[in-house]
Amino acid sequence: MIDSILFWHRRDLRISDNFGLARAFDRSSKIVGVFCLDPNILQGNDVAPARVAYMIGCLQELQSAYRFAGSDLLVLQGKPERIIPQLARHLDVTAVYWNRDVEPYAQQRDRAVSNALKEQGIEIQTFWDQLLHPPGEVLTGSSTIKPYTVYTPFWKNWIRQPKASPVKTPNHLQGLTEDERAAAETVGEIALPSAKDLGFVWDRPFVLEPGEDAALARLETFCDRTLFDYQEQRHFPSLDGTSCLSPALKFGAIGIRRVWQAGENTWERCRSDEARDSVYTWQQELAWREFYQTVMYFFPELADGPYRNPWLNFPWDNDENFFQAWREGRTGYPIVDAAMRQLNETGWMHNRCRMIVASFLAKDLIINWQWGEQYFMQKLIDGDLSSNNGGWQWSASSGMDPKPLRIFNPVSQSKKYDPEADYIRRWLPELSSLDTKDLVTNDILPADRAVCNYPEPIVDRSVQQRKFKALYAEQKTLYGNGRVQ
Repeated sequence: MIDSILFWHRRDLRISDNFGLARAFDRSSKIVGVFCLDPNILQGNDVAPARVAYMIGCLQELQSAYRFAGSDLLVLQGKPERIIPQLARHLDVTAVYWNRDVEPYAQQRDRAVSNALKEQGIEIQTFWDQLLHPPGEVLTGSSTIKPYTVYTPFWKNWIRQPKASPVKTPNHLQGLTEDERAAAETVGEIALPSAKDLGFVWDRPFVLEPGEDAALARLETFCDRTLFDYQEQRHFPSLDGTSCLSPALKFGAIGIRRVWQAGENTWERCRSDEARDSVYTWQQELAWREFYQTVMYFFPELADGPYRNPWLNFPWDNDENFFQAWREGRTGYPIVDAAMRQLNETGWMHNRCRMIVASFLAKDLIINWQWGEQYFMQKLIDGDLSSNNGGWQWSASSGMDPKPLRIFNPVSQSKKYDPEADYIRRWLPELSSLDTKDLVTNDILPADRAVCNYPEPIVDRSVQQRKFKALYAEQKTLYGNGRVQ
């Protein structure tokens, strides 16, 4: 009798280059996919409508891929620890397969599902799929082997490790019988809902269309047209200089092995050192993603607070009016406001601007970086706990960064990375008629601000900087700069 396998999709919304699914296919062609709409995730206070809409689009394409292969993707709604074992029992499957995740809730959830399945005598097989090197594979070489807490040595070790090639794609699958279909319906299988059905409204264009097809097309275009100049263009928010694949990587609409292979193939086509440097820089960005996921796995407490002592009880001002102005893009600092408008209107923000606005919130407005971290998760189409938390802690200087206190000056950042104010004008159209120099330096006359209905700066940065640095020095004296224990 052929083994029947239930494959539980989570952050791997594709059939191709799916490590766990490929291992299941090695064993049996009778594979049925399942996705669980988890209320613990969808009813949280940090769920972005754009992200839910993107996920639903990915699920639509995944369901079509299963049907084309001869099987189906079942959609359930409820707590996974209850409904996944219940479905497995009703379908009388031999085993349940899934790919693992680094996040604290995911690990807690998976343990609960695993325990429930074991109680039923159902086999479990789990794998790593979303990383080129799973947690525990890239470790320090010290006498007590442990995970890295600094990116640069992690990168040097990570890049030396061989990278796996994409895995095979299941083609012809055996789906449910009529009796099995009826059994699935008794468990609570539902038609795939829309984002609106789930209470989330997103009616604007996506920075990247959902699904693997769009992600692969974007990857090909990026490697053919953009990657050769990535080293320089990635810094300028007015340019289409980045891959914009982060939503697809967040949900696994594209396999990381396939992404890496595309970069390696581009390297082979490089005809200059500058082009090779660009590919190398992009690979470093992929390693940053893996670094943040690895440290989240080994240090799950990062999800709830700072890594370094000075920030544990930092005396933030936490001015609600300032926070509202920051959220709305009404701080009076054009590059900051342009970035926040981009986030609010598109569900995405250029990475250079993410650093600028994060530094501004924590070190100019003296507002707890966790407020900004949560707001990003409420808006970002690519909102990922590990990357978002890592980026915010890096910008706030509360995380795993050995460098001294880093502060981004909005004016100097504008001069260097938006010198013609193209990005500012794109997202602050009310300022489009003003001189470029005034926009970049923020030397906008009060009369012009009034005509454009654009606010005066809500803070004097020189005053705020002195205050912030004094607070930081006091905290460091009191608590040191070591890791929170």
